[in-house]
Parts: sequence; C-alpha cells; structure tokens
Amino acid sequence: MIFSMTGYAAVSQETPHGSFSIEIRSVNNRYLDILFRLPDEFRKQEAVMRELLTAQLSRGKVECRLNFSPSTSTVNLLQLDHTLLEQLLQLEQMIKTRHAVAASLTVVEILKWPGILGSNHANIEEFDEITVMLLQTALNDLKAARIREGDKLKLILLNRIEQMRQLLQIASPRIPALIAAFEEKLRTRLEEILGNYENERIHQEITLFAGKIDVDEELSRLQAHLNEVEHILNKGGYVGKRLDFMMQELHREANTIGSKSVDLEITRISMELKVIIEQMREQVQNIE
Repeated sequence: MIFSMTGYAAVSQETPHGSFSIEIRSVNNRYLDILFRLPDEFRKQEAVMRELLTAQLSRGKVECRLNFSPSTSTVNLLQLDHTLLEQLLQLEQMIKTRHAVAASLTVVEILKWPGILGSNHANIEEFDEITVMLLQTALNDLKAARIREGDKLKLILLNRIEQMRQLLQIASPRIPALIAAFEEKLRTRLEEILGNYENERIHQEITLFAGKIDVDEELSRLQAHLNEVEHILNKGGYVGKRLDFMMQELHREANTIGSKSVDLEITRISMELKVIIEQMREQVQNIE
C-alpha cells in the first residue's frame, strides 16, 4: 500500500458526561508536525495523544481538534477554584494600584480563566479513556483515508511512467540514424577544411562529436529509473522520500538528454519528459 499524507477523519460520541468529538486533518509535510487544539481541561492528555499519533504516523502536518460539550449534570458538578479566584482578585488589585485606569475583570472573563472551574466527579478518569478511544478510532479512519488517497496517487504515477516509456520508445530508434547522419555531415565539412590527408584527425573529431550527441546511455538510465520507481510503488510502504529522490534522478537524465540533443524531435521528447516528471514530483510530495 501507498500512504498519502492528505486525509481527514471525524468521530463523536455521546456519553452521560457530555458530547465528545475529535477531528484530525493532515496534509503533506517534510516531517511529522502535530498541532493540538484542546479545551484547557484536556491539556494534560496531550502527551498521551501525541504519543499515539507519533507511533502510527511518520510524516505530514497533522491537526487534531477535540471538542467537549458537557451535559447538564456535568455542568452542575463544576466547582469554583476559590484559591485561584483569590489570587486573580489580588493580582487585579495590584495592577489597579499601579494603573488606576485598568478595567476590572468581568464575571465571564473570570469563568473563562484556565483552571478556574474544576469538577469533583469521581470518575473523571473516564474522560481520559473516552478521549483515547475516540482518538484511536479517528486515527484508524484517517489512515484508511490516506490509504485510499495513496491508491489514487499510485495509479497516477504508474500512468505517468507508461507515458514516459512510450516517449522513450519513440526516441531510442532515432539515435543511431541521427549519429550516422551527423557523422556524415561532419565528415564532409572536415574534409573540406582539412583535406583527405587528415583522415586520422577527421576520425578523432567524428568520434568525439558522436560521443557528445549520443544520448543512448541517458535513455537506458532513464528506463532503469522508471523500472525502479515502478518497483518502489508496487512494494509500497513509507516510500515518499525514496520516490522524491528518484524524481531528482529522472529529471537529471531528461535534462541531459535535452542538453545533448541535436534533433528537434529528441528535444521535444526531452521537454515532454520533464513536464511529466514535474507532474510526478508534485504527486510524490503528498506520499508519506
């Protein structure tokens, strides 16, 4: 299987304590970058949630959002942290002493202060269990979505490989005839300049020039690279970085073919190859 780094999953669950929901979004990224958006009362669970995601994902920019809407019975169990409230009021008085125009804290602002409201619920550990269970469910859905997207990317890349092979089949038979034609043309020009008595010099010049315009070796390496890319795709796994390296190798060979070409058709094929490789590179950036 090929895994895309793009995916989305959302799960929710109703409990006697309230409504829990988790959303996970992921896009491509060079490394694994996880961002959590959690209510303050769930911040202590971030380490466990990060460990769970890190163990099952290797690359991608991942955003995990947890929402919790408490039930009426749970809200009734909320208690005011009087110690923290007293500290806030003392700090407010200190600030007003130094800045008389400072505005007073409102009731809403106090209630929204992190940690000001707590719960005396005896089974608060259940929140942790529900959160981890929901996260694992969402993570399974995310991985399934990334696999589906990866299958699509694989088909696209295999199609691009076939297009490139068709271009190579057009280019390869032209090389011997091109070399022979340019050799004959060069021989005629050199004989006009050097005369027949410089046959050895003419032969050396023709051999040197033929080597400069012969792209058969580059075509062979390009074919070998395509075979390797196909092998990597069929093997599957976390192959994004390997495929990215292979795109660099493909582009290098296609670029060399273009720079050595003395034929308009070969130049055209080189340009088409580079366009296809760039399209493949864009798709590869999404593979984990």
